[in-house]
Amino acid sequence: MAISRAQLLKELLPGLNALFGLEYKRYAEEHKEIYEVESSERSFEEETKLSGFTVAPVKTEGGAVAYDNAQEAWSARFTHETIAMGFSITEEAMEDNLYDSLSARYTKALARSMAYTKQMKAAAPLNNGFTTYLSGDGVALFSASHPLVSGGVNGNRPTTGVDLNETSLEAAVIAIAAWTDERGLLIAARPVKLIIPPALMFVATRVLETEQRVGTADNDINALKNNGSISKGYSVNHFLNDTNAWYLVTDVPNGMKYFNRVALNTSMDGDFDTGNVRYKSRERYSFGVSDPLGMYASPGST
Repeated sequence: MAISRAQLLKELLPGLNALFGLEYKRYAEEHKEIYEVESSERSFEEETKLSGFTVAPVKTEGGAVAYDNAQEAWSARFTHETIAMGFSITEEAMEDNLYDSLSARYTKALARSMAYTKQMKAAAPLNNGFTTYLSGDGVALFSASHPLVSGGVNGNRPTTGVDLNETSLEAAVIAIAAWTDERGLLIAARPVKLIIPPALMFVATRVLETEQRVGTADNDINALKNNGSISKGYSVNHFLNDTNAWYLVTDVPNGMKYFNRVALNTSMDGDFDTGNVRYKSRERYSFGVSDPLGMYASPGST
Protein backbone atom coordinates (compact mmCIF):
# COMPACT_ATOMS: atom_id res chain seq x y z
CA MET A 1 0.00 0.00 0.00
CA ALA A 2 1.29 3.44 -0.89
CA ILE A 3 1.84 6.10 1.77
CA SER A 4 -1.06 8.53 1.26
CA ARG A 5 -2.27 11.82 2.74
CA ALA A 6 -4.89 9.94 4.79
CA GLN A 7 -2.06 8.25 6.71
CA LEU A 8 -0.26 11.56 7.29
CA LEU A 9 -2.98 14.00 8.32
CA LYS A 10 -0.92 15.54 11.15
CA GLU A 11 1.92 16.34 8.78
CA LEU A 12 -0.42 18.50 6.68
CA LEU A 13 -1.59 20.61 9.60
CA PRO A 14 0.10 23.80 10.86
CA GLY A 15 1.64 23.83 14.31
CA LEU A 16 3.31 20.40 14.13
CA ASN A 17 6.48 20.64 16.18
CA ALA A 18 8.19 17.27 15.73
CA LEU A 19 7.93 13.84 14.19
CA PHE A 20 9.54 10.96 16.03
CA GLY A 21 9.74 7.17 16.10
CA LEU A 22 12.13 6.55 13.21
CA GLU A 23 15.31 8.09 14.62
CA TYR A 24 16.38 5.27 16.95
CA LYS A 25 19.99 4.19 16.82
CA ARG A 26 20.71 0.68 15.63
CA TYR A 27 23.28 -1.86 16.72
CA ALA A 28 26.39 -2.30 14.62
CA GLU A 29 27.06 -5.21 12.26
CA GLU A 30 27.51 -7.72 15.05
CA HIS A 31 27.68 -10.67 12.66
CA LYS A 32 31.23 -9.64 11.74
CA GLU A 33 32.39 -10.79 15.20
CA ILE A 34 31.27 -14.35 14.37
CA TYR A 35 31.46 -14.99 10.63
CA GLU A 36 34.19 -15.10 8.02
CA VAL A 37 33.02 -12.94 5.11
CA GLU A 38 33.28 -14.15 1.51
CA SER A 39 31.70 -13.09 -1.76
CA SER A 40 29.74 -15.37 -4.05
CA GLU A 41 28.87 -15.39 -7.74
CA ARG A 42 26.59 -18.42 -7.75
CA SER A 43 23.12 -19.34 -6.50
CA PHE A 44 24.67 -21.43 -3.73
CA GLU A 45 28.08 -22.34 -2.35
CA GLU A 46 29.25 -25.77 -1.25
CA GLU A 47 32.26 -26.53 0.93
CA THR A 48 33.62 -30.02 1.59
CA LYS A 49 35.61 -31.21 4.57
CA LEU A 50 38.52 -33.49 3.70
CA SER A 51 39.99 -36.29 5.75
CA GLY A 52 43.77 -36.34 6.09
CA PHE A 53 45.91 -39.28 7.09
CA THR A 54 46.24 -41.15 10.36
CA VAL A 55 49.37 -41.40 12.52
CA ALA A 56 52.28 -42.83 10.53
CA PRO A 57 53.17 -46.38 11.65
CA VAL A 58 56.67 -47.72 12.29
CA LYS A 59 58.12 -49.47 9.24
CA THR A 60 59.78 -52.76 10.15
CA GLU A 61 63.12 -53.67 8.62
CA GLY A 62 62.50 -55.14 5.20
CA GLY A 63 58.75 -54.52 5.49
CA ALA A 64 56.54 -52.61 3.09
CA VAL A 65 55.49 -49.00 3.52
CA ALA A 66 51.90 -48.63 4.76
CA TYR A 67 49.55 -46.62 2.53
CA ASP A 68 46.56 -44.65 3.70
CA ASN A 69 43.50 -43.40 1.82
CA ALA A 70 42.40 -39.79 1.49
CA GLN A 71 38.66 -39.17 1.42
CA GLU A 72 35.93 -36.59 1.80
CA ALA A 73 34.17 -36.41 5.14
CA TRP A 74 31.03 -34.35 4.37
CA SER A 75 29.84 -31.17 2.67
CA ALA A 76 28.09 -27.98 3.77
CA ARG A 77 25.82 -26.01 1.46
CA PHE A 78 25.02 -22.30 1.62
CA THR A 79 21.84 -21.35 -0.25
CA HIS A 80 21.52 -17.59 -0.64
CA GLU A 81 18.31 -15.83 0.36
CA THR A 82 17.00 -12.67 -1.26
CA ILE A 83 15.90 -10.06 1.28
CA ALA A 84 13.84 -7.20 -0.12
CA MET A 85 11.44 -4.54 1.09
CA GLY A 86 10.03 -1.29 -0.27
CA PHE A 87 7.48 1.50 0.08
CA SER A 88 5.69 3.90 -2.24
CA ILE A 89 4.36 7.45 -1.96
CA THR A 90 1.18 8.58 -3.69
CA GLU A 91 1.21 11.26 -6.34
CA GLU A 92 -1.10 13.43 -4.24
CA ALA A 93 1.16 13.28 -1.19
CA MET A 94 4.04 14.45 -3.36
CA GLU A 95 1.97 17.33 -4.72
CA ASP A 96 1.28 18.52 -1.16
CA ASN A 97 5.01 19.03 -0.52
CA LEU A 98 5.49 15.80 1.43
CA TYR A 99 7.86 14.18 -1.04
CA ASP A 100 11.18 15.38 0.36
CA SER A 101 10.39 14.69 3.99
CA LEU A 102 8.78 11.31 3.30
CA SER A 103 11.45 10.00 0.98
CA ALA A 104 14.29 10.96 3.34
CA ARG A 105 12.55 9.72 6.46
CA TYR A 106 11.33 6.38 5.16
CA THR A 107 14.47 5.60 3.19
CA LYS A 108 16.32 5.67 6.53
CA ALA A 109 13.61 3.50 8.09
CA LEU A 110 13.95 1.03 5.23
CA ALA A 111 17.71 0.81 5.74
CA ARG A 112 17.19 0.17 9.44
CA SER A 113 14.73 -2.63 8.69
CA MET A 114 17.12 -4.30 6.24
CA ALA A 115 20.02 -4.08 8.72
CA TYR A 116 17.89 -5.50 11.53
CA THR A 117 16.82 -8.42 9.34
CA LYS A 118 20.44 -9.27 8.54
CA GLN A 119 21.37 -9.43 12.22
CA MET A 120 18.40 -11.72 12.92
CA LYS A 121 19.46 -14.00 10.07
CA ALA A 122 23.05 -14.02 11.35
CA ALA A 123 22.01 -14.96 14.88
CA ALA A 124 19.67 -17.77 13.76
CA PRO A 125 22.36 -20.50 13.48
CA LEU A 126 23.47 -19.73 17.04
CA ASN A 127 19.95 -19.44 18.44
CA ASN A 128 18.97 -22.80 16.93
CA GLY A 129 22.39 -24.44 17.07
CA PHE A 130 21.59 -26.69 20.03
CA THR A 131 18.42 -28.07 18.44
CA THR A 132 17.28 -27.73 14.83
CA TYR A 133 20.20 -26.09 13.03
CA LEU A 134 22.44 -28.87 11.70
CA SER A 135 26.02 -28.80 10.47
CA GLY A 136 27.17 -30.71 7.40
CA ASP A 137 27.89 -33.87 9.41
CA GLY A 138 24.20 -34.30 10.16
CA VAL A 139 24.16 -33.40 13.87
CA ALA A 140 23.29 -30.16 15.63
CA LEU A 141 25.76 -27.32 15.12
CA PHE A 142 26.62 -27.49 18.83
CA SER A 143 26.92 -31.16 19.72
CA ALA A 144 28.96 -33.30 22.09
CA SER A 145 29.32 -35.94 19.37
CA HIS A 146 30.37 -34.65 15.95
CA PRO A 147 31.30 -37.90 14.15
CA LEU A 148 34.77 -38.38 12.67
CA VAL A 149 35.97 -40.57 9.81
CA SER A 150 38.22 -42.34 12.32
CA GLY A 151 35.19 -43.43 14.34
CA GLY A 152 35.72 -40.99 17.18
CA VAL A 153 33.89 -37.77 17.94
CA ASN A 154 34.59 -34.10 18.63
CA GLY A 155 32.40 -32.14 21.02
CA ASN A 156 31.88 -28.40 20.62
CA ARG A 157 29.60 -28.12 23.64
CA PRO A 158 29.65 -29.60 27.14
CA THR A 159 27.67 -32.81 27.58
CA THR A 160 25.52 -31.00 30.15
CA GLY A 161 24.88 -27.30 29.69
CA VAL A 162 26.74 -25.03 32.10
CA ASP A 163 26.45 -21.34 32.91
CA LEU A 164 29.17 -18.84 32.07
CA ASN A 165 31.76 -18.66 34.83
CA GLU A 166 35.47 -19.16 35.40
CA THR A 167 35.20 -22.94 35.73
CA SER A 168 33.08 -23.46 32.61
CA LEU A 169 35.34 -21.23 30.48
CA GLU A 170 38.46 -23.06 31.64
CA ALA A 171 36.79 -26.39 30.83
CA ALA A 172 35.89 -25.09 27.36
CA VAL A 173 39.49 -24.02 26.67
CA ILE A 174 40.70 -27.48 27.70
CA ALA A 175 38.05 -29.23 25.58
CA ILE A 176 38.94 -27.18 22.50
CA ALA A 177 42.63 -28.05 22.94
CA ALA A 178 41.70 -31.75 22.70
CA TRP A 179 39.99 -31.49 19.30
CA THR A 180 41.32 -33.65 16.49
CA ASP A 181 40.99 -33.81 12.73
CA GLU A 182 38.97 -36.51 10.95
CA ARG A 183 41.74 -39.09 11.47
CA GLY A 184 42.37 -38.37 15.14
CA LEU A 185 45.37 -36.01 14.92
CA LEU A 186 45.35 -33.02 17.28
CA ILE A 187 44.64 -29.72 15.51
CA ALA A 188 45.96 -27.16 18.06
CA ALA A 189 42.71 -25.19 18.23
CA ARG A 190 42.21 -22.21 20.53
CA PRO A 191 39.26 -19.95 21.40
CA VAL A 192 39.70 -16.32 20.35
CA LYS A 193 36.49 -14.49 21.29
CA LEU A 194 33.54 -14.95 23.62
CA ILE A 195 30.10 -14.08 22.18
CA ILE A 196 27.37 -13.39 24.73
CA PRO A 197 23.86 -11.93 25.08
CA PRO A 198 23.50 -8.61 26.94
CA ALA A 199 22.46 -10.41 30.12
CA LEU A 200 25.97 -11.86 30.51
CA MET A 201 28.09 -8.78 29.77
CA PHE A 202 28.87 -8.06 33.40
CA VAL A 203 29.71 -11.70 34.11
CA ALA A 204 32.07 -11.71 31.13
CA THR A 205 33.80 -8.53 32.31
CA ARG A 206 34.43 -9.95 35.77
CA VAL A 207 35.61 -13.34 34.50
CA LEU A 208 37.89 -12.09 31.71
CA GLU A 209 39.17 -8.70 32.80
CA THR A 210 39.90 -8.84 36.53
CA GLU A 211 43.47 -9.51 37.69
CA GLN A 212 42.56 -11.97 40.46
CA ARG A 213 40.10 -14.85 40.51
CA VAL A 214 36.47 -13.83 40.81
CA GLY A 215 34.35 -14.64 43.86
CA THR A 216 37.04 -16.23 46.01
CA ALA A 217 38.95 -15.15 49.09
CA ASP A 218 42.18 -16.48 47.59
CA ASN A 219 44.85 -14.21 46.15
CA ASP A 220 45.25 -16.37 43.02
CA ILE A 221 45.73 -14.74 39.64
CA ASN A 222 43.02 -14.86 36.99
CA ALA A 223 44.52 -17.62 34.85
CA LEU A 224 42.22 -16.94 31.89
CA LYS A 225 43.44 -13.34 31.70
CA ASN A 226 47.07 -14.10 32.57
CA ASN A 227 47.35 -16.84 29.91
CA GLY A 228 45.52 -14.87 27.23
CA SER A 229 43.21 -17.86 26.84
CA ILE A 230 40.57 -15.81 25.01
CA SER A 231 42.78 -13.33 23.23
CA LYS A 232 40.12 -11.02 21.76
CA GLY A 233 37.94 -10.77 24.85
CA TYR A 234 34.19 -10.76 24.46
CA SER A 235 31.55 -9.20 22.23
CA VAL A 236 27.87 -8.68 22.97
CA ASN A 237 25.34 -9.84 20.39
CA HIS A 238 21.93 -8.28 20.98
CA PHE A 239 20.12 -10.74 18.72
CA LEU A 240 20.77 -13.87 20.78
CA ASN A 241 17.53 -15.27 22.22
CA ASP A 242 18.79 -17.25 25.20
CA THR A 243 20.00 -15.13 28.11
CA ASN A 244 22.05 -18.05 29.50
CA ALA A 245 23.75 -19.35 26.35
CA TRP A 246 27.33 -18.36 25.53
CA TYR A 247 29.57 -19.00 22.55
CA LEU A 248 33.28 -19.11 21.77
CA VAL A 249 34.64 -18.34 18.30
CA THR A 250 37.77 -20.43 17.70
CA ASP A 251 40.72 -20.06 15.34
CA VAL A 252 39.70 -23.13 13.33
CA PRO A 253 39.51 -21.93 9.70
CA ASN A 254 36.39 -22.18 7.56
CA GLY A 255 34.02 -22.23 10.52
CA MET A 256 31.07 -19.83 10.46
CA LYS A 257 30.63 -18.35 6.98
CA TYR A 258 28.76 -15.36 5.56
CA PHE A 259 28.49 -15.32 1.77
CA ASN A 260 27.57 -11.99 0.19
CA ARG A 261 25.94 -12.73 -3.18
CA VAL A 262 24.50 -9.26 -3.91
CA ALA A 263 25.31 -6.24 -1.76
CA LEU A 264 22.57 -3.99 -0.43
CA ASN A 265 21.24 -1.76 -3.18
CA THR A 266 18.34 0.69 -3.40
CA SER A 267 16.32 1.85 -6.37
CA MET A 268 13.23 3.91 -7.16
CA ASP A 269 10.87 4.35 -10.06
CA GLY A 270 7.57 6.03 -10.92
CA ASP A 271 4.40 4.11 -11.72
CA PHE A 272 2.77 5.56 -14.87
CA ASP A 273 -0.82 4.56 -14.05
CA THR A 274 -0.97 5.89 -10.47
CA GLY A 275 1.79 8.50 -10.46
CA ASN A 276 3.13 6.94 -7.26
CA VAL A 277 6.86 6.73 -6.60
CA ARG A 278 8.20 3.40 -5.36
CA TYR A 279 11.36 2.72 -3.39
CA LYS A 280 13.00 -0.67 -2.97
CA SER A 281 15.95 -2.14 -1.04
CA ARG A 282 17.34 -5.55 -1.91
CA GLU A 283 20.29 -7.77 -1.01
CA ARG A 284 21.12 -11.45 -1.25
CA TYR A 285 23.26 -13.46 1.16
CA SER A 286 23.55 -16.58 3.30
CA PHE A 287 24.79 -17.35 6.80
CA GLY A 288 25.90 -20.82 7.81
CA VAL A 289 28.67 -23.12 8.94
CA SER A 290 31.31 -25.15 7.15
CA ASP A 291 33.36 -26.63 10.01
CA PRO A 292 31.42 -26.73 13.32
CA LEU A 293 34.73 -26.57 15.18
CA GLY A 294 34.74 -22.88 14.31
CA MET A 295 32.70 -22.45 17.49
CA TYR A 296 32.18 -23.92 20.95
CA ALA A 297 29.01 -23.16 22.92
CA SER A 298 26.95 -23.93 25.99
CA PRO A 299 23.18 -23.39 26.36
CA GLY A 300 23.62 -22.59 30.05
CA SER A 301 22.31 -24.73 32.87
CA THR A 302 18.64 -23.79 32.45
